[in-house]
Amino acid sequence: MPQHPRQELPKGHAAGEANAPVWHDRLHAQTDDPDLTALSSAVREVAVGLGLDATMLDCASLAPFLRAEAVSLNFVEKHAGKTIAAHCRELVTLLDFSLPGQWLPGERLPEAQSEGLRRMLLAVVNDYRLVIVRLALQLCDLRAAREASVEEQQMLARDTREIFAPLANRLGIWQLKWELEDFAFRFLQPADYKAIAKQLDERRNERERYIADARNELLTLLGDAGLDAKVSGRPKHIFSIYRKLQRKNVSVDDLFDIRAVRIIVATVTACYTALGVVHNRWPYIREEFDDYIANPKGNNYQSLHTAVFGPEGRPLEIQIRTEDMHAQAELGVAAHWRYKEGGTSSSAFEQKIAWLRQLLEGSEAGSADMLDSLSDGVFSDRVYAITPRGDIIDLPAGATPLDFAYQVHTQIGHRCRGAKANGRIVNLTYQIRNGDRIEIITAKEPNPSRDWLSPRSGFLASARSRTKVRSWFRQQDKEINRKQGRDHLERELQRMNIRDLPIAKLATHMGYDDVDGLCIALGVGDITSAAVFHAAQKLIAPADQEQPKQKRSRKHKPSGRGAVLVDGTDSVMTHFARCCNPVPPEPIQGYITQGRGISVHTQRCSALQRLGSKAPERLIEVAWRSDKEARYPVSIRIEASDRNGLLKDLSGVLNDENVRILGNSSKVNRKTLRAIVQLHTEVDGLDSLSRALTKLSQVAGVVRVERQS
Repeated sequence: MPQHPRQELPKGHAAGEANAPVWHDRLHAQTDDPDLTALSSAVREVAVGLGLDATMLDCASLAPFLRAEAVSLNFVEKHAGKTIAAHCRELVTLLDFSLPGQWLPGERLPEAQSEGLRRMLLAVVNDYRLVIVRLALQLCDLRAAREASVEEQQMLARDTREIFAPLANRLGIWQLKWELEDFAFRFLQPADYKAIAKQLDERRNERERYIADARNELLTLLGDAGLDAKVSGRPKHIFSIYRKLQRKNVSVDDLFDIRAVRIIVATVTACYTALGVVHNRWPYIREEFDDYIANPKGNNYQSLHTAVFGPEGRPLEIQIRTEDMHAQAELGVAAHWRYKEGGTSSSAFEQKIAWLRQLLEGSEAGSADMLDSLSDGVFSDRVYAITPRGDIIDLPAGATPLDFAYQVHTQIGHRCRGAKANGRIVNLTYQIRNGDRIEIITAKEPNPSRDWLSPRSGFLASARSRTKVRSWFRQQDKEINRKQGRDHLERELQRMNIRDLPIAKLATHMGYDDVDGLCIALGVGDITSAAVFHAAQKLIAPADQEQPKQKRSRKHKPSGRGAVLVDGTDSVMTHFARCCNPVPPEPIQGYITQGRGISVHTQRCSALQRLGSKAPERLIEVAWRSDKEARYPVSIRIEASDRNGLLKDLSGVLNDENVRILGNSSKVNRKTLRAIVQLHTEVDGLDSLSRALTKLSQVAGVVRVERQS
């Protein structure tokens, strides 16, 4: 442990004052150690600043002595009472946790450290205030380590960066988070820290004058608008500046928030009124505006953030929030005690504690995953949904109701047949948003779909969920997998209008001994229909390239207009043949027509093969031009049960997939009530077409979807 300068331990025992417990004399008689006494006083003062109650202040005072084993739990129970002793018993499990000496980022933790981290999270679940005490102790260790050895500084800093600073962020205690991060940065990257600190110090007087002028002007403007507001300068933390410099690759002078102020008002309405006052006075920087009141961060942080060209035309960041939001931003769950003491409850704080409980329950993937889940970077990649019972489910960004179902329980995922978001029926491909209340509609028996396994189908965003689906299929009878895989294979080839390819050849090309092996792999979900389709395209091209081609005496560079390059011909008119409607990256070949330029066919087109056999000299090499904006005509045939709204649902799917509809026709068999819908569309490639066909097949009542030749 670092050496601490000796301090006098304050007297007294009132919550909200940095006073020592009344039994401290017995404690010091037991442990006459000035360094522990000084550290005890420092930890208690930090705990007071975080608003902890008298019991937790006593625990904070005892933490350094307990860690040094200078006092026993029996001593605490005898002199401080059973309540404090019970808390200290849990606190002991948190005190000695640290990463192994040779640990590197990305490594799995040894079992002892893994168990320590689990216990720390358990303490969050039982009484999060104990973790706040542990964070306060870590901060005091860092403050006292300024004179410690480099090795000791780096050990403390590494633990802080990997565990304690992210945990403070998860708890929303930014008052601790910023200082923990700055100390870790200072000890681990001293050169970078000093470089930024020096630049800030050189501009400190000018920056303080500017902030004072901006503050006075804002107070006048807000007062004129009838707002009772507090305005203060907001210090920018060095590690935050460093991360922004790295992310934006700019200099300190180019940052918008080096000069920053904070406005605190009484109500949410007043927040937006103050924002209007600011924007009416100075032009704002559009890309720097964030509304975290309407869209809180994952740790329930709320505030309005804007940047303007303020006085003297210089960038100025402004944060606007209420008193309650400020307490939450600075103290996080530590502020919860104050609300509880006042007799009111805050759903945001309760939600956070429930979410932290979910973090613990989701730790079966191992301690390395637990470390990853604590890191700051995870916040931008997570969404948090609520079960009908009020539990919070942590999901990857882009997660769907199916991901939610599998996260709740594997069997719920297997039996999922529908979902509601906020009381409204939604598709299983719906992307969950923060705060959505999700209800899963289940069937009696599990029956996952193989379509769920395709990432492009949009059913599952989580690879972990797809693994659960694959496991279910592997457990099914091998013969069932073979049959369903064969049906799936034939349906996919037919849907994409590939009918002349030997399946045995396809299986060999994909690395399987026979067709059964390919079908079982497809049935289990080890490969997707997309992989089969792309393999088929590769096989088709070489065989059709044996068609007779136009003889040439010399090579020419490809040239042409539109989406197709024509070999040896410049400024030539081309059109896509309606018999096959080629779409990239399908292999293509041109045929020189009389009076209509060159018609472009797929190389496997039967019409092209007939024309080529009659006039091989008219065949010409063509290739796709790399044009991201190009679109290609495709006809799609859909067979479905006739119902109201069918065409609307079909067109809605295509619109979502950015497929343009050029025209449509339909007819209905009145006896069978079956509708045949012919859609004439434009797509930007085969991947887009395949996604559209998959989504169309999922529309209610659709029996068959296929591409038309």
